Amino acid sequence: MALASRVESALLAAVDDADTPDAPPLLIKALRHAVFPGGARVRPQLCLAVAKACGDDRPAVSDAAAAAVELIHCASLVHDDLPCFDNAATRRGRPSVHAAFGAPIAVLAGDALIVMAFERLALAGVAAPLRLAPLVGVIARGVGAPGGIAAGQAWESEPNAPVDVYHQAKTGALFVAATMSGAIAAGADAGPWGALGETLGAAYQVADDLLDAVQSAETGKPAGQDALLHRPSAVAERGVTGALARLNALVEEAVESVPHCDGAAEMRALVRHTAMRLAPKQLVRSVA
Repeated sequence: MALASRVESALLAAVDDADTPDAPPLLIKALRHAVFPGGARVRPQLCLAVAKACGDDRPAVSDAAAAAVELIHCASLVHDDLPCFDNAATRRGRPSVHAAFGAPIAVLAGDALIVMAFERLALAGVAAPLRLAPLVGVIARGVGAPGGIAAGQAWESEPNAPVDVYHQAKTGALFVAATMSGAIAAGADAGPWGALGETLGAAYQVADDLLDAVQSAETGKPAGQDALLHRPSAVAERGVTGALARLNALVEEAVESVPHCDGAAEMRALVRHTAMRLAPKQLVRSVA
């Protein structure tokens, strides 16, 4: 089964399990709205690609890890869009969860998605119990404090946020969780895969800053938010040209950071293909 199909099947199973007759209907609708249809699913596919490169001897465990990473990413978007943060009315080209269902349900949906992520790990971990604790640990570090998504969100409330630290927490941490959890799920050493996640996360954040700055319609969310909310960004720090150069350098660094393994060549090709989709299309055309 293709990586994208595995991701969607795992996510559908997770949300379907929560959809019982005694569940609050609005909450279930909000969960489905937050998860489907998804974006590019870059993080969970990266997780599965690493697992595949490492042998993928427990597909159910790697599928659960990929689903957990994406559920947490979806939760972060729900919370990010809330009135107390970005107050974004749209996400992926349609109403954000709080715009569609109200802020209280959105908060609860985001919380439920995070819990659901760890539930998927627990259920699948029965098949490989020795891998469960490392999986929970590495994904939890990508979510909480001191350097996960929650910390990244918190940096936005600080008067002087260091750009690299902020970006690593808000975006890079979950990419690191994706690559390392893919290796752990396949029974491999996760350590060498951390650099790939960190570099790809940095590239993804620079690309997101560029998309926001050039007011692209590609993201399906409001543009110009970084400047409006006075957030640190690669564009504010380097300008558009400098940020684009930084993105290109990070892509090459990510390709070179793929550890030696049987699937290294295929993994490098996937990293380059994924990374080439990051930059705003109008900027890529302008320098082609």
